[in-house]
Amino acid sequence: MILFLLYSEKCDPFSCIGVTTFVICMVEYFKKLKRTHPFFIRLFHVEFWPMNVLYFPVFFYYLWLSAKARSFFFFTAANPGIETGGMLGESKINILNKIPTEYKPLDIFIPANTSFDIILNKINHKNIHFPVVIKPDIGERGLLVEKINTKHELKKYWERINANVIIQEFVDFEVELALLYFYHPDGRQGEITSVTQKEFLTITGNGSQTVQDILSQNMRGILQLPRLEKEMPELLARIPAHGEILEIEPIGNHCRGTKFLNTNHLIDDELTNVFDKIIRQIDGVYFGRFDLKCKSIEDLKRGKNIRIVELNGVGAEPAHIYDPDFPFLNIFKELFKQWKIIYKISTANKKRGLSYMTISEMWDYYKEKSQYYKTVKSL
Repeated sequence: MILFLLYSEKCDPFSCIGVTTFVICMVEYFKKLKRTHPFFIRLFHVEFWPMNVLYFPVFFYYLWLSAKARSFFFFTAANPGIETGGMLGESKINILNKIPTEYKPLDIFIPANTSFDIILNKINHKNIHFPVVIKPDIGERGLLVEKINTKHELKKYWERINANVIIQEFVDFEVELALLYFYHPDGRQGEITSVTQKEFLTITGNGSQTVQDILSQNMRGILQLPRLEKEMPELLARIPAHGEILEIEPIGNHCRGTKFLNTNHLIDDELTNVFDKIIRQIDGVYFGRFDLKCKSIEDLKRGKNIRIVELNGVGAEPAHIYDPDFPFLNIFKELFKQWKIIYKISTANKKRGLSYMTISEMWDYYKEKSQYYKTVKSL
């Protein structure tokens, strides 16, 4: 590409005009790369950076907090009702069972190796209808989470997985949010520190291009194409009608193409009071991110028509930091703030008689869960 530009008449490097044109050509070329090449999309957009890169500065602050707490695992006391406080390998069904029924979808727990007929019987008994959402009981970042539309799809999923799973009714509410909330053990009112609205990966057809062609013009779509080529080749070959709106990914995970939007302007006393009421009914949880659906923001602030599909502990992030327009340095400010909150809750609980996990306890727990993750990720 560079040689072509150098030796083209338009970009003659031996003239002042040629050099200027050459520079302009290269600038435009790299601008295009930022929008179309997966490597450069990830490089120039912080929301796609690997987690270990983004959290590198936070690690040193965590070490400082660990020294103050005299434990590397002080965070395990932040949520005594969740294994490891919600940092690693926690059971989703154990957390869901703590949430009041009025705030969560219908769900059933399916142990590994359960016969398919028994699964269908459980679904019918709980009066759950297709489509459903199925997910491993222990998982992270959308791992093996799928929307299942038919019994046939459910059977195919079950035949390839050997793990405990949760089946939830699919909640067809208009708004999906990630809301981070905490309250101090000695406090009366909690605080919401992050509200993020999810915008699903969607395209609009033009009657002539395939789904793959349209996604190839979309930054998020480009990053999802390798996965979609394996999982949904028929969908990619489809030509949507002019004006047809097609949702590509129904699961609201950032790593699966969902756009996260900073909606912290929604935080007010009315919304905080709703989650004060909810979390006080959840034993042993002081810090967590509610992944939820609601019919409207107005209903949410009235505490109505809310379905909490997951509650994550100290391993959860303030998801609004992944908004494409969120200031770079403020990302680290938010992450430092979060760990300071976790430290304060954990040390307060320690003074109330709770214990931090020891190194040997965490090592044994890690060995057990790491083997599980290796197995599940290979499926």
